Parts: sequence; structure tokens; C-alpha cells
Amino acid sequence: MNIAIVASDAIGSETIDNSDLSAQRAHLVAVARELGRTHRVTVYARLDSPDRRHKTRLAQGVTLELLPAGPPETLAEDGVLPYVKDLSAELTSRWHAERPDVIHAHSWAGGLAAVAGADGLDIPIIQTLPRLRRQARPRPARRGKAEHDAAARVRLARAIGRTASAVIAGCGDEAAALIRMGVPRGNITVVPCGLDIERFRRTGPAAQRGKRPRLLHVGGLSLESGAPTAVRALEGIPDAELVLVGGPEPSALENDPDVHRLRMLAKESGVEDRVSVLGQVPAANVPKLVRSADVVLSLPDDAGAGVVALQAMACGVPVIASAAGAHLDSVLDGVTGLLVPPRRPALTSRLARELLADPTKRSALGFAGADRVRSRYSYERIGQELLRVYEEAMEGSRVAALV
Repeated sequence: MNIAIVASDAIGSETIDNSDLSAQRAHLVAVARELGRTHRVTVYARLDSPDRRHKTRLAQGVTLELLPAGPPETLAEDGVLPYVKDLSAELTSRWHAERPDVIHAHSWAGGLAAVAGADGLDIPIIQTLPRLRRQARPRPARRGKAEHDAAARVRLARAIGRTASAVIAGCGDEAAALIRMGVPRGNITVVPCGLDIERFRRTGPAAQRGKRPRLLHVGGLSLESGAPTAVRALEGIPDAELVLVGGPEPSALENDPDVHRLRMLAKESGVEDRVSVLGQVPAANVPKLVRSADVVLSLPDDAGAGVVALQAMACGVPVIASAAGAHLDSVLDGVTGLLVPPRRPALTSRLARELLADPTKRSALGFAGADRVRSRYSYERIGQELLRVYEEAMEGSRVAALV
């Protein structure tokens, strides 16, 4: 099978901030490598730097092609949209020369470029749409534009979802959101974000730590990330330390407003001597940090990919996760981890105290979590599920051509 994967911008990351975007990019590359073991895969993305090679072999059977479309610099998703026409023209040129069997598009811009680039070629298109996150209500002066932009994104998602042969949702909550937006239920298949179960596993080196019980929170540092909830929860967990991973580069921590707010909150709560903010860390260090923790916290208001919880579970470390998004699928409450409503520091504190006081329960949650990730979220299984979606779309295209 000749598979074309279309992303809107740069892929891959050498550091981890565990934003949905970085998780999705890492997922895209890992799945491409898995599919490349038995199929031919070409990943198309927009050229984001004049110093990068236009064509690179990523792995066996996998080639990355960076296409000139707009300025060769990193752009946000909205910044890519004006250059979709250029991106689709590059795709058209390549696909007319060598037609892929199936196209899997990621993001708004990637979907639009894929649809235009494949026009007239009768190639089934699979679409993974970015999650429409719940946004804080904007100030009145900006509310009109924000509401207009949100409505435009819904219309775009609906149009792409109805055009694609199939739409991939990352979790049940995301599938329900797509249905509410008007994407046909029958077009949607849930295929979750996967994890490298060889890097994230129970056995392996752990980061150095002191004698205090360690809580680890990985993600952004904003209010919506759950980091402030973790800091406030620490007040009720005597002697424990909290390590925060994510946010800006370490060199930018001192001038970051979120870091400043967290440090002020820690001081007001009387826990400033027990909170460490690491910022972004190299990807290779994340499994070591996870294995060094007694409990991992993942408390965002809206867990798009839910990667942090999967990392903790895979390493056999009990996780307390917000009852939102992908966590509702991956974390079986009381079996593979514990769920807590977002922004509930008192309840989070109580659950953490109970876990720290009960090593038997921590061990049971850890073993069950590791088993669940290895059986459900390995890249091998995710690749197999995607191949089934591709094959069904190709068969549907063949049948439609005969009618």
C-alpha cells in the first residue's frame, strides 16, 4: 500500500512540553514508522526552515518531503491557512506523477490541502481533525472575533468531515464533539494516540531524587493545564515534593508569567520550598522522570491526547488524572489510575495522600496501568487499526466507482 500522510507544518520535537500539538506530531511520526515496516509511506509537511533538507528518509519505508508553501519558518495553524493553495499545488504535482492508494491528512490546513491536491484523482482521504478545545470566555472587546473564529472552525470541521472517506477521533469524547458539530456518525472511527512502549516501561533508569515522596506534573503551566491545581494540592500533602515539567525552555523560566504566578501561588500556600519547575526537558529524560515519581498528576481542563497519563501507566506509576477528554477512555478509575474533576485541589490532595500511604494500592494500579497501555496503546496496535480504516476506505472507493 502506498500511503500519503499530510501535515500542515513541521513535525517531530526534541523537547517535551506535552502540549497536544507536540504529542500529535510525535504520534504522527511514530505511526508512520510503524506503517513503514510493511508499506510505503510518504509524509508531506510544509518547509519550516531554509536549513532543512527537502527530502529525508525517516525510517524503513518512510520518506519525509518538506514542500515550499509560504515563508520557510514555523507558523501556527492559522498562519498556514493562507498558504494552503501553494501546499495543495505541490501535492497535486507529486500525486499526478505517482498516485498514492490512500491519503491521511492531519490538521485543518493539512485537510484542506489534501482535498484540493487530490481533486479528480479519486483517492480516499482519511482525516484527523485537531481538537476544538474549550476556551476561556474572552473579554467583551474580543468576544465577537473569538466567537466568529470558533464558528468558522466548526464549519470547516463539518465540511472536511463530510468530504473525507473517514474521520479519526482520538477518544470517545472527541467523537461525540464531532457528531455534535455535524460530522456524520458513520464517518467517525476512534483511534487513540499511541505510545512507544519500549521507551515507556516499568523497568529502566529513573531520575535522581531525594527522600521526600515525589509528585510529578507534566504539561503546560497555565491555569488550564492543571499545574496550579497541583501546587494548591501540595499544601495538604505533608513532606511531599512536586516537580513540574513543561512550559518554556529552562533559560526562559525567570521571565515567564505562568512560572511567576505558580511561584507566587506556591509561596502563598507555604510550599515554595517543595516545588521545582523544570520547564521543557529533552524527550529522552521523560521516562526517567516518570519512573522517579511516586504519583504522576495530569490535571488539564481538557485532555486532548492524554499522553501524560499513558506515560505514567506504561511506567507502572499510578496516575491521578482529570476526568476529561482522552482520560475518560484510558484511565479506568480505581483500576489503572484515579480520576478527579478538573480544578479540585482538595480532592486531588486527598487522593494523593491515600496513594502515598498505601504502597500496595500504588503497585496494583501500576501493574494494571502498564498492562492496559501495552495491550491497547502500543504503536503496533494503533498502526493495525489505522490500516483497517485505510483498507475499508479503499474498498468503499472501489465499490463507489463500480456503481
